[in-house]
Amino acid sequence: MYSLDPHIHSCYSPDSLTKIEDIIAKSIDLKLDIIAISDHNTVEGSKVAVELTKNRDDILVIPSIEISSEKGHILGFGCEEKIEEGLPAQETIDKIRDQGGIAIIPHPYCYYRHGLLHKINYKTLDFDAIEVKNARFIIGYCNNKAKNISEYDNIPGLGSSDAHYVEFIGDCYTNIDCEMDIDSVLKAIKKGKVEVHGKGTSNIELSKYLFHKHIH
Repeated sequence: MYSLDPHIHSCYSPDSLTKIEDIIAKSIDLKLDIIAISDHNTVEGSKVAVELTKNRDDILVIPSIEISSEKGHILGFGCEEKIEEGLPAQETIDKIRDQGGIAIIPHPYCYYRHGLLHKINYKTLDFDAIEVKNARFIIGYCNNKAKNISEYDNIPGLGSSDAHYVEFIGDCYTNIDCEMDIDSVLKAIKKGKVEVHGKGTSNIELSKYLFHKHIH
């Protein structure tokens, strides 16, 4: 089993200042085996991370992107090229698969973070996996509802940090039964060979961090 954090943001996202090099270093320090830079509507950060780690054997970076579809966010996991914003959700999913990627629904029921399934009935969509433990939304119904449908309909469920700051990488993560290559990771997720672990990012610690960054 390897450990995976599939949803990390870098300075290529408009709401993060985290450098790619710092993400890689922190992930290795935490002994995460596999990560993905899933930036908002761009693959540029992901490309940098893949390039920086291409000759390493202690960490694997999966190409990824968090796409703003018409009704909410979708991770294009395994995608190397940008996908247009604002498309209908199923069309976005189809374009992800056209690239050989898989479609993961992040923070699906969080209405204030563009949770797709807050607006669309999941039964009307054909996607591959769903976040059931997002560290940013550990308390409340968002994760619980996602976990319930994952178990009820046998949809693979993932844990992710959704970290916008390097300190919170790996707060939630996924153990995955795969080989250390991209194709094996994607197939293992689709087959549900995953276990969710981790804790919620503390709002107190997040507030302290933001305050410290502001005054410095």
